[in-house]
Amino acid sequence: MISAAQSAQPQLVQASKPSIAVSSTSNSPTPAVAPPGTTLYVAKRGDSIPLVARHYLSQTSYLTSTELAQAIRNTNADAHGTFLKPGQQVIIPGILDAPIIEKSVPVARDFEVRAVYLTGVMAASDRGMRIIRRWREVGGNAVVFDIKDSDGAVNIPFEHPLLGSHRSAIRDLPKFVRFVHSQNMHAIARIAIFRDERLVTTHPELAVKSRKSGQAWRENGKLVWTDPSQPKVQEFDIALAKKAAESGADEIQFDYVRFPAEGDQKDASFVFQTAHPEWHRTDVIADFLKRAYAELHPMGVLLSLDVFGVMAWQRQVDLAHTGQDIVSMAKYCDVLSPMIYPSHFFGMDGYARPGDAPEHFIAESMDRFELITKGSGVVIRPWLQAFRWRTKTYSPKYIEVQVLTAKNKGGIGFLFWNAGNDYSKPFVAMPEMSGAKGQYFRGDELSNPIHADLKPAGQVAATASR
Repeated sequence: MISAAQSAQPQLVQASKPSIAVSSTSNSPTPAVAPPGTTLYVAKRGDSIPLVARHYLSQTSYLTSTELAQAIRNTNADAHGTFLKPGQQVIIPGILDAPIIEKSVPVARDFEVRAVYLTGVMAASDRGMRIIRRWREVGGNAVVFDIKDSDGAVNIPFEHPLLGSHRSAIRDLPKFVRFVHSQNMHAIARIAIFRDERLVTTHPELAVKSRKSGQAWRENGKLVWTDPSQPKVQEFDIALAKKAAESGADEIQFDYVRFPAEGDQKDASFVFQTAHPEWHRTDVIADFLKRAYAELHPMGVLLSLDVFGVMAWQRQVDLAHTGQDIVSMAKYCDVLSPMIYPSHFFGMDGYARPGDAPEHFIAESMDRFELITKGSGVVIRPWLQAFRWRTKTYSPKYIEVQVLTAKNKGGIGFLFWNAGNDYSKPFVAMPEMSGAKGQYFRGDELSNPIHADLKPAGQVAATASR
């Protein structure tokens, strides 16, 4: 017996070979034949193009249902509006013969990445696709996108005992990476490692422990930190990173690869203090990275690490709290990405408004990072400020100053951070910088066009079905 909910769903007409749609209505038109790469659907009462697009999306080369819905309209001359007539025959373009399998595209660690950051939700959206295409047009060659957010939300399908059921913003990672590759761009999967509110909420035994209460420790009242020295936590994050690599990501980027730096530090207790009493926090981080690098590097991906910009000052209090010993970390990664947003250096070097002194703080940070990593072979690729917080001078020129200063101080490539994914200022600055050959950046491109035989996802199917 079919339920009301089931009857409301479009019924699939599988068509790896050309198929015929037959309507049950007596006055239906002559049955149509679906061209290769498409299938036919016969509309029922109440059907709409968006509903059909959502149902078929996972079987097609399209990334979003909006994109597929428009392709359906483009492919079917009699499907212009929203609703379909009962018995109407609709060609669904872009049908895949099999799930997409995407491979990583290896690059040298000193490949000059020019990237913007996208949240997982944004990356999976129509707006995210427009940002990626626009970034490519103005001279970008890479995109950083969230696989796991700092709240612990995992954005891709991933089966693991610690995770359980979850909603994936990026429902098909190989398909998304295929789109990025079709733009001839480098795909960087970002994972927030040890700051994981979801994990400690569902598995409080994996949290940092309070010495006073024996319960989960809270950073300034917030329960957000897993214990970085907890083996189960480390294994979970490495498994997620490997999943991203297997899905075609070219680089895995670890963020929050540190201990909590705020809150009552004396009340926080960790597994390593019993398992390895002679260790410090820096030893835990280095040991974790050694294992992660050993498992990821043979897969042909780069491993990059986000670190606090202030860590270049190597202040003992910062080392003791975060565990981010840059010298040790540089041994177990390809790229270090210090977050050297000028606005974040409050109270340093005598500047009342550090956000309005990008040349000083980026130059000073780069000098220090270059010095303490000398001889390691690691690449310094900084995160730069693409937001107006704590600065009155944020503008396309502000973007240019940061890029030029970082390059002149030894940086190779750059990453732009904006939490809201607003890159209007970099979009203006990039053509200017690209036009000044070699001044702001080398202009590296991937050596061979990726999927040169394909058009970007969404155009493939629409073209084939015309």
